[in-house]
Amino acid sequence: MKYVVLLGDGMADRPLDALDGRTPLQAAKIPNMNWVAKEGRNGLALTVPEGFSPGSDVANLSVMGYEPRKYYTGRAPLEAAAMGVHLDKADIAFRCNFVTVQDGIMVDYSAGHITSEEGSELVRALKPLMPGERLYAGVSYRNLLVLKAGEKAVCTPPHDISDQPIDGHMPRGKDSKLLIDLMESAKPLLANHPVNLKRVAEGKKPANMIWLWGQGPAPVMPAFKKKYGLQGAMISAVDLLKGIGAYAQLKVISVPGATGTISTNYEGKVQAALQALKTLNFVYLHVEAPDEASHEGELDEKIRAIELFDQLIVGPVIEGLRHSDEDWRVLLLPDHATPISIKTHSRDPVPFAMVGKGIAPDSVNRFDEVEARRGGFGLVDATGLIGMMRD
Repeated sequence: MKYVVLLGDGMADRPLDALDGRTPLQAAKIPNMNWVAKEGRNGLALTVPEGFSPGSDVANLSVMGYEPRKYYTGRAPLEAAAMGVHLDKADIAFRCNFVTVQDGIMVDYSAGHITSEEGSELVRALKPLMPGERLYAGVSYRNLLVLKAGEKAVCTPPHDISDQPIDGHMPRGKDSKLLIDLMESAKPLLANHPVNLKRVAEGKKPANMIWLWGQGPAPVMPAFKKKYGLQGAMISAVDLLKGIGAYAQLKVISVPGATGTISTNYEGKVQAALQALKTLNFVYLHVEAPDEASHEGELDEKIRAIELFDQLIVGPVIEGLRHSDEDWRVLLLPDHATPISIKTHSRDPVPFAMVGKGIAPDSVNRFDEVEARRGGFGLVDATGLIGMMRD
């Protein structure tokens, strides 16, 4: 049996007046996802346990079957693994975003989706300001800083405060002064750096501040194969998912042209997944684009991202599986809701559907938040989903 998870990050949403009370999933043209719902069995999954911030880190750990209360130590250490950054016992990894702050307002949590090349130049310039120069360039605005302190500081994800004043959301509590000092020390250098001067001249948003958050020490997780008896692969453009894959000891496949935005290499991801299934029996295929559109409050872009996920990921993967000689099962879902109305994540339960060999269909005909309530699986804890696929 081959097992595939198809995950559209942040696809779930809430009813919107602009869509006559429908959600983006209900408004989108998604024939392939609807086929999965109609031919398979549906339900709602709680991906973020009570007491946890509704982030992709916690939600994807849950979907992978790793109970966050046992295994979650923070977002940044997961990304460190993807970047090949080793963490000693005393190390605390921080996510270090490039952001755009104007007149004290968080204008853009991604600094206008600054390119990785531009970000790398800025990281090289900032390194001497950081303790031990342990600042590492990531993808686009996503970077990593490793310190020997700061685990207990209270830090706010920048995408949670889009269009809001940063006052009141700066790091607070133990070691917060260190973090604030580092964030403030970067401002003059960033303001005068040629990368930002050029961006401003071109009418683009400058990366005029760093934002520290998502900190934690290295987690200790059992291998996915040990938990489920499956050898698998992780396919994603973002370091967070690659890091989860690395800690789970999955094969982490990097696809050229995979960007974490709506302009990603969909075909390459599909080809990588189908190729991996020739030798492995599990693939986790993650697409970031719907979540990015949600954070930016771009409704039309979110609907388009959902439709591209349906057309260029779900359809071709299902078609490839149906033409193979193997038995297979597919789990389709978002990791969490990212409602356009709040431009950040929520703990709302998300729709999911399973289809494939031996899975009895229910009466659901469409993949969305409302129809999923009628699903045969009911409301479940997401940490049980992989086990349910295997039953």
